[in-house]
Amino acid sequence: MAKVPTKESIKLRTIKDMQELGVHKPQFNRLIDIYAGLVHQYLEALEEFEAGGCVYEVETGAGGKKKAPIVATLETLRKDILQYSDRLCLNPSAFKTTKPDDESKKSKLAEVLSALEEG
Repeated sequence: MAKVPTKESIKLRTIKDMQELGVHKPQFNRLIDIYAGLVHQYLEALEEFEAGGCVYEVETGAGGKKKAPIVATLETLRKDILQYSDRLCLNPSAFKTTKPDDESKKSKLAEVLSALEEG
């Protein structure tokens, strides 16, 4: 099995990705730190799940079946990661609704003047 990346390496890679997309600001680093922790936890839990034979259900004390705790953990982490990735513009749907730094710095006045120059 591949080694799970450290939280710090995930954080650095996330910052690099955001810089490449033009959506990084240093003020986001606290959120990026939380996001990196969630991704790290998810990867560790996924590795544990796979090492355990990918058991999806466990028996209850009453003889029934319920979702294995590791599956519930993975689902929760997946949802949290998705929410943070939205906030950090790290997925296609979130990125479509934002403007990279260089585009968003253009003022309304500059937009109007550009339009007048073009027309």
